[in-house]
Amino acid sequence: MGTIAEIGIKCMQDEAQAILDLAPTLGDDFERAVELMLCCKGRVILTGVGKSGHIASKIAATLASTGTPSFYVNALDAFHGDLGMFCPGDVAVAISYSGNTFELTRLLPSLLERKIPIIAMTGKQDSLLAQNAVCWLNIGVEHEACPLNLAPTSSTTATLALGDALACALIEKRNFKASDFAKFHPGGSLGKHLSKVADYMTTDNLPIVSPDSLVSDTMIVISNGKHGLAVVAEDDKVVGVITDGDVRRAMQRDRDRFFEMKVGEIMNCAPKTIKYTDRLSKAEKIMQDYKIYALIVVDEVGNVKGIIDSISCL
Repeated sequence: MGTIAEIGIKCMQDEAQAILDLAPTLGDDFERAVELMLCCKGRVILTGVGKSGHIASKIAATLASTGTPSFYVNALDAFHGDLGMFCPGDVAVAISYSGNTFELTRLLPSLLERKIPIIAMTGKQDSLLAQNAVCWLNIGVEHEACPLNLAPTSSTTATLALGDALACALIEKRNFKASDFAKFHPGGSLGKHLSKVADYMTTDNLPIVSPDSLVSDTMIVISNGKHGLAVVAEDDKVVGVITDGDVRRAMQRDRDRFFEMKVGEIMNCAPKTIKYTDRLSKAEKIMQDYKIYALIVVDEVGNVKGIIDSISCL
């Protein structure tokens, strides 16, 4: 017995080798499975029991997030109402290492009756599941990484990798783009990285004034705009920005002539802007770097398109 670290390293090496050993087995059945899923008119339904069920659930989530409508059904729940989730036009992906798991194989008559093609992911080609499937994807491993060679370790890792291989092939076949991916991941850091500023900017009732506008009148525009600022523009092009802070400082500094002052006298002539085609993550970084709470959104020639604030980037 080695050190704890050595045991962990051996486990990872064994699982990595299991994946490498299976890679050369991908062939006609793999291509057939991808085509079935690509041409599916309904949903791709993943099913399994126990550890295979957990892996099936993850594969379903990966497929759904990359353009293949899919979901997971626990094979045990199928006989308590969830069998109604399977409909003609669907494709079933059934996962069982032995291929003879009773809770899974008893689904076969119902699926075949509905003429639902079955993709079997098993470790045994002569199993009942594989024999009733349209195509068989091999998840057989020489041994489990578990020191007892009992707990599903190498086999579940190999199954997960095979599911990812299916998803990657479908991404290529669908010509699925990063912009498509963003539609399914609008939240969190991933959403920020992929989403466009145009998807989150404010475009209605923009607080826009001209350099000749009175500062006193601009106070109302800023208040109504709810961004704490007004965009200063001429012929739709941004020439500056004025904030509520600029107005307060002008009022304190030039109290005697405040109601005569024009925006052009106190505006910031070099406001921070961002293009509407830029990523949301870029807008967030600019605001963080310059410690500001909003950006003016412009097009390629500097015309005002909207405003995006820090709340939109949360």
